[in-house]
Order: sequence, then structure tokens, then C-alpha cells
Amino acid sequence: MGTRGPGKARLIDVELDETIGRAPPDIEHERAVAIFDLVEENVFKPVGDDIGGPYRLKITVAESRLILAVTRDSGDKVVTHMLSLTPFRRIVKDYFLVCESYYQAIRTATPSRIEAIDMGRRGLHNEGSQALLDRLAGKIEMDFDTARRLFTLLCVLHWRG
Repeated sequence: MGTRGPGKARLIDVELDETIGRAPPDIEHERAVAIFDLVEENVFKPVGDDIGGPYRLKITVAESRLILAVTRDSGDKVVTHMLSLTPFRRIVKDYFLVCESYYQAIRTATPSRIEAIDMGRRGLHNEGSQALLDRLAGKIEMDFDTARRLFTLLCVLHWRG
């Protein structure tokens, strides 16, 4: 699967549904950055789609479910997948706690302490990314880096500032 060009297995747009709601400007900025990073470089293909992309992704949250609606660039529907957010709650909560510790440590801790906390943060991020890959297995093909970017967006959707 390639990451560039028309007809490739990739996302060219990610839209957040109005169900997600608006956030304070700093969080809206983080959401925009997460979307930009995801669209900028990704490998993404719904399993069984023989026509190919590029694809657009609309993300909705309803009743503790993440709804991923995939369409072609033309707007034609490809597939919609619903994932329970419950399996991600602990990871996201722990990730935020470690991030908070990291930002506090930057101000006062030794470099070795900051590095240790950052390793824990990256480990939780990897765990969440792998959980997302596992939950989408057999539904959407993506590489680990794309899963990491999508997990970042999932976290930003939960961030309350």
C-alpha cells in the first residue's frame, strides 16, 4: 500500500462530526494538528474494497461509540464501522495522567526523570495504537504509524484541557 497519489490506499480528509462538539481554542488547535498529521501521511484501506481510494473519513461519537464513516473522494459511501470506546478508556485516562506528569516534570525534574516519564508516555501511546489496530483488524488496513496518528486524534477528542 502506498501513502501518496490518487487511487492509493490513503486518507485525504478527516472530518469531525458536530456530535463531537466544539472545544476551547487550544484544544481545537490540537485537533486540527492531529487531523493534519493523520492526513499528511497515512496508509488506510477498508478491507474488501477493490475499487480503492483515496478516502475521506468522518468521525462521529454516539453512545460511547466511535463511528468511522469512510467515503471515496467522490463522496460515494464505502463502509461505516462502529467501535466501542470502552476498551480505550483506561488507556486514554492513563495516557492523560502520564502526560500531565510529563508536563509538570519538564518544569522541575531532572533530565533522566523526564526521559523515564516520556518513555512511559510513549509506551501507553503505543499500547493505545495497538489496541486500535487490533479493534480495526479485518475492517481497515493501516500501518502502525497511521494507527498512532489516529490514536492521537482519539485522545484529543477526549481532552478537556
